[in-house]
Amino acid sequence: PECKNYFCILSDNYVTDDAGTGIVHQAPAFGEDDYRVCLAHDVIYKGQEIPCPVDSNGMFTSQIPEVAGVHVKKADEILIGIIKQTGRLVQKDQLEHSYPFCWRSDTPLIYKAVPSWFVKVEEIRDKIVENNKKTYWVPNQVKEGRFHSWLTDARDWAVSRNRFWGTPIPIWCNDDLSEVVCIGSVEELHQLSGVKVTDLHKDVVDAITIPSKTKPGEVLRRVDEVFDCWFESGSMPYAQKHYPFENKEEFENGFPADFIAEGLDQTRGWFYTLMVLSTALFDKPAFKNLIVNGLVLASDGKKMSKRLKNYPDPNVVISKYGADALRMYLINSPVVRAESLKFQESGVLGVVKEVFLPLYNAFRFFVQNMERWESINSNIKFVPSPEKVRATENPTDVWISAATQGLIKFVHEEMAAYRLYTVMPALVRFVTQLTNWYVRLNRDRLKGLEGGDDEAETGLQVLYDVLLDVTILMAPFTPFITEYFYQHLRKLQPSYAQSADGGGSSNPVSPGKSDSVHFLHTPSYDETRLNQNAVEAMEALQVIVENGRNVREKRNISLRTPVKSATVILRNPSANVVESINGPLKGYILSELNAWELVVVPKEKEHEWVTLSLTPNFNVLGKKLGKKMKDFKGFVTGLSHADAVAILEKGTLDFEGLTITAKDELISKLSFSREGSQWESTSTPEGDVVVAVDCTQDEAILSAGKSRELINAIQQLRKAAGLDLKDQVEVFFEEAAGITVVEDAVAGNVGAFEAKFQGAVPVPKKFAPEWSVVLRSDVVEIGGSKLEVSICRPSVAGRDGSTEDVRYFLSTLEPSKAEGESEMKITLDGKEVVLKRGVDYWVNTVAKLRDTKTVSWL
Repeated sequence: PECKNYFCILSDNYVTDDAGTGIVHQAPAFGEDDYRVCLAHDVIYKGQEIPCPVDSNGMFTSQIPEVAGVHVKKADEILIGIIKQTGRLVQKDQLEHSYPFCWRSDTPLIYKAVPSWFVKVEEIRDKIVENNKKTYWVPNQVKEGRFHSWLTDARDWAVSRNRFWGTPIPIWCNDDLSEVVCIGSVEELHQLSGVKVTDLHKDVVDAITIPSKTKPGEVLRRVDEVFDCWFESGSMPYAQKHYPFENKEEFENGFPADFIAEGLDQTRGWFYTLMVLSTALFDKPAFKNLIVNGLVLASDGKKMSKRLKNYPDPNVVISKYGADALRMYLINSPVVRAESLKFQESGVLGVVKEVFLPLYNAFRFFVQNMERWESINSNIKFVPSPEKVRATENPTDVWISAATQGLIKFVHEEMAAYRLYTVMPALVRFVTQLTNWYVRLNRDRLKGLEGGDDEAETGLQVLYDVLLDVTILMAPFTPFITEYFYQHLRKLQPSYAQSADGGGSSNPVSPGKSDSVHFLHTPSYDETRLNQNAVEAMEALQVIVENGRNVREKRNISLRTPVKSATVILRNPSANVVESINGPLKGYILSELNAWELVVVPKEKEHEWVTLSLTPNFNVLGKKLGKKMKDFKGFVTGLSHADAVAILEKGTLDFEGLTITAKDELISKLSFSREGSQWESTSTPEGDVVVAVDCTQDEAILSAGKSRELINAIQQLRKAAGLDLKDQVEVFFEEAAGITVVEDAVAGNVGAFEAKFQGAVPVPKKFAPEWSVVLRSDVVEIGGSKLEVSICRPSVAGRDGSTEDVRYFLSTLEPSKAEGESEMKITLDGKEVVLKRGVDYWVNTVAKLRDTKTVSWL
């Protein structure tokens, strides 16, 4: 086309002088910047033909006769030769630079403008921007950032493609485009052409012609192009309902959609086309709420590629770890915050190890101990009781119930706001709280070893209640493992019987009656069970225990070895926290730290244990103080403990005419300052909690530690022998001649063994009856001394020097039968013999040694 502005010099800031010559020729048909610059300077005009001497195969046309029919990449040498012949070649060189290649074939691409059909987006751009403001996005910065920027600079949208496969653009026209008809339906096409079609593919509709209304005798033919597939994607809300030909009311009642989700790359794809078409058609957005997903990349940060095979086979990952593990890994990743994720198979394994296995173990622990409780209570069936859960006063029960209700409330709030990225971490943290803290703190109680069977039932009621709620909460995220849990948990519900007659799929659904966890609604939280005091107190317990264990690690003190005391200094604790730690939670802390004493230092004695130090918050104070920062730092770090406390209590500090706010502009930290080599301490990163341990290792401490080691060895033998908790045994040990390391330890800790093993105290093997039956034995090392430890079936002990007949009789006697009577009359060789308990026999060896004072420490 003719243009008076050809062969002129233009300027634009996309050309720089740090690469090449700083001069670039403009080819508007072969580059976005070229097209933009030429359009802006009236070299070309929108809607008119532009110079394009290259055909669809990448060959020069006859417009450039010197290289006509030559591929553009192979014509370089010819064209350079022509330039040289005309004396216009300044320099011939090769420069490396980035260039687009086809990601499938790895061949160089050519940008080439082609005639297209456009949607006039620029005419409705302001309406599109306004409609975007009516939507809610997660994360919001994608909506307000890249999508808003894309909309405000939106160009007319080329919706046509020159391909065979695709939806034919329904435009019929004559050769010079003076008569154009856009068809709106199959019926309209039938009316205009006389042809009724059921197949809308290109090869069918291309054969249909429409008689011209302006030029009789001529026909209109369909244009060659098909729709850009994104036009079809953007039409999804209408196409799926076959609107407006069917489902008109249903569509209008459900439009805009409540919720959609797609990847970050769809800001210029589906999200955009949805918004453009809905605005053009209805002047409203196509959706109300949107979650933007990030991109899942290969572990090296590159795009996942079938050709490169730089990612594990998803089927193999699911087969190895389960679909739930993969789902949780992805949901609990940056992907749900519209950020990229470098996929690591080890991360999926981590979900299995850190979440699913602990949760499954908690579930299995509940089932085992529920069955144990039923067996020792005359086979009374365990029935879930919300009333017993609400009535419990155990501090850990109150805490885990409050935490569960808090979690339910949080999930409701965050899911209503479509914030998956906050929900999944909260669920994972809660699983840790349940398995690592509640179950561990209550293990003996739930087994019936602490507080009796009534306390065991209460704990099991609470654990069941929590497991059921967590199962229902996690069901949308991990559908398979939660279904497994639910199918076992539902059987305990009274309403389970109703599922047999079809009640499992009827409304209203309820746990037990419902055939699947996925039929259930997310539980509502019980406000009466929310208890912030209990949650705060347990948080303090966990901080104390974790820091106390860190102290032990510093001195390499095993948890089996007790420590004399643990001292805790809390910065401005609430009265509730202090009362709880000194009261109902104290026993748990002592047990977890294996400490004999717990001291919570009152505020008035803090200075005897710690020093409070202040430092500037440089991020906040930098601009405010400027050059004074160095002097201020020296001043504030040199304050005494008392001065620092006074400043925090006052809330402000005056420095050279400036008021410094203690809360935001100063950082306070407690550090241990008490003298004495027996002390070891640690503090939280925030410096608000200090835990100090008296690490003195005297004989009593070492003895107790050896006892814990022996208890552990006995527990391992019981486990290896397959014994239940209720199974009683006698324990015997044998040390090397002249060694009494373990016997001395047992002697000093008899009470600990009696409490742990239902009165059974380990005694030297030399006192074991000759008929004692060994269930399991092993050689272990305790306190540097090797010894043999045996667990034996309980047996009656006899008087030393008893006849062979009496010994034989006693070897057949069950301890339970010997326990009821003070004496027994038996006949041996036709003679009646009277055996007196406490003289001739005892129900077990420990009773004999205690009565006869054979062992002084019993």
